[in-house]
Amino acid sequence: MQEDKIYGRNPVLEAIKNGREIDKIMIKKGGIEGSLNVIVKKAREAGIIVTEVDKQKLDAECGGENHQGVVAYAATHEYVSVSAILEGAREKGHAPFIIICDKITDPHNLGSIIRTANCAGADGIIIPKRNSAGLNMIVAKTSAGAVEYTPVARVTNIAQTIDSLKKEGVWIAGADMEGASMTGSDLKGALALVIGSEGEGISRLVKEKCDFLVSIPMMGEINSLNASVAAAVLMYEAVRQRNS
Repeated sequence: MQEDKIYGRNPVLEAIKNGREIDKIMIKKGGIEGSLNVIVKKAREAGIIVTEVDKQKLDAECGGENHQGVVAYAATHEYVSVSAILEGAREKGHAPFIIICDKITDPHNLGSIIRTANCAGADGIIIPKRNSAGLNMIVAKTSAGAVEYTPVARVTNIAQTIDSLKKEGVWIAGADMEGASMTGSDLKGALALVIGSEGEGISRLVKEKCDFLVSIPMMGEINSLNASVAAAVLMYEAVRQRNS
């Protein structure tokens, strides 16, 4: 069993009861009865995402082991609250610098972003509960250990979280090809930088919530960067400005 997977009815139920950080749970489609009903009820009470999948999917995830119709994906590191990230910045005596990942589903990209965020001195990362990679083993490995030092908050609604950050005096900058050049944008002060998925970019509602949009100058025939690379470029432009 991989470290970020828990399968079997009793192990999954005990993990939920003990408050283990769980990203999502997969249940065998059409077979929710008995203790599986209890698992689903407890999971939803705890705000854990539950999805129904075919038995073949569960078999593949568990390498043929007896999963008893349920698999849970546990985070390799504890999540924090957004308020804890803000408090961490206050304790360090500087304006908050936060990275918001909007639907980054590739764990390699998320891990790379966390690694760069740590190197750039960001105070924390915010990810959504749905449509996002969680803190699994791939993310932890790709981050080169940065998940141990850079806090990650997982929220139900990114748009609502942005509203809360604005009330705390944080400006929201969205990475978008239609935005103003990053070098001509003000990335100093209290800032949350929003990075969208490679395929779709920032979602419409989240983009509307941003105070302004920023772009990276493109000089070649290819007009877009990998999400983690784009995040790195923008983070270090913010670092340059904040330290100038």
